[in-house]
Amino acid sequence: MNAWAEAADLAGTVLLFLGCLQCLLGVIGMVRFPDVLSRSHAATKPQTLGMLLVLAGVGLRLRHGTDVGTLALIVFFQFLTSPVASHLVARSAYRTGQTGSRGLLRDDLDPQLSDGNDDGEGRQG
Repeated sequence: MNAWAEAADLAGTVLLFLGCLQCLLGVIGMVRFPDVLSRSHAATKPQTLGMLLVLAGVGLRLRHGTDVGTLALIVFFQFLTSPVASHLVARSAYRTGQTGSRGLLRDDLDPQLSDGNDDGEGRQG
């Protein structure tokens, strides 16, 4: 094995380790954070970066064109679906009143979702 292959293997191993650590931190955040919006953030941001690091590490370890192309498709679909799914979960939690929106500094959805009747339970803007 030449020096470039050994350096790529080492870099791949480091990226795999960092990606796994990032995913672990995201899971710890999902368990420890108190509300839906915080957990949604912890489920999306670190997991997406962790998945990117893991797949980059696997790509450096495999170094075959077909494998790297497959990994690129996985990254594309991960980046496409994970934030959208998290947004939909947060939006549905907001609509059902489970977000604790009284602490929000700015609420852009309240005028869009209100039907004009203020029953006293309106969200604070």
